[in-house]
Amino acid sequence: MTQVLLSSAYLPPIWYFSKVFNYDSALVEQWCFYEKQTYFNRCSIATANGKMDLSIPVEKFRGKQCVKDVQISLHNNWQKLHWRAIKASYNSAPFFEYYEDDFAPFYEKKYQFLLDFNMDLFRLITILLGVETNLNLTENYIDYHENDFREIIHPKKSSYIDKTFADYSYYQVFSQKNGFIPNLSIIDLLFNMGNESRIVLKNTFIER
Repeated sequence: MTQVLLSSAYLPPIWYFSKVFNYDSALVEQWCFYEKQTYFNRCSIATANGKMDLSIPVEKFRGKQCVKDVQISLHNNWQKLHWRAIKASYNSAPFFEYYEDDFAPFYEKKYQFLLDFNMDLFRLITILLGVETNLNLTENYIDYHENDFREIIHPKKSSYIDKTFADYSYYQVFSQKNGFIPNLSIIDLLFNMGNESRIVLKNTFIER
């Protein structure tokens, strides 16, 4: 059985889900320290004006904090703003209406911990994609893992560094205006391609 080790991510990029789809099981790290500007609290979607990043605000803390303890800041209206941006961007996507009711509750329910929010969304997406990968949180910090992508899949790093991943183009709502934008959030693929998302994810994976 093949296993992959990943960081927790908010509506993860296709690069991330390529691993989830093509490995038998996935471990999600919960004991590492929180770092700013990672996929833990941000995702990227396609709008009429190009790529847009959506970031979840977190409560301030002193020193270092494990990701499992990071709390969502409720002092602004980020859920309403994120859902409004998602709807505006994907309202005309072929499958948005089909999946809309699955995602809407996540932008109404109040979560205390970001890890819980991410994992609940993560599990929903695996169900919608029909992914049978076994998902678990780490029981302790893992120093070494053969398939460790915790530090590799990162907003500031190019997917080209990963020899087991290849971008695979698919239909996007605004592609005629903006061209194809690779490695967006998994919802971009899901809302545009529906069940055929599985074909795309399969084709992004390169076996070693």
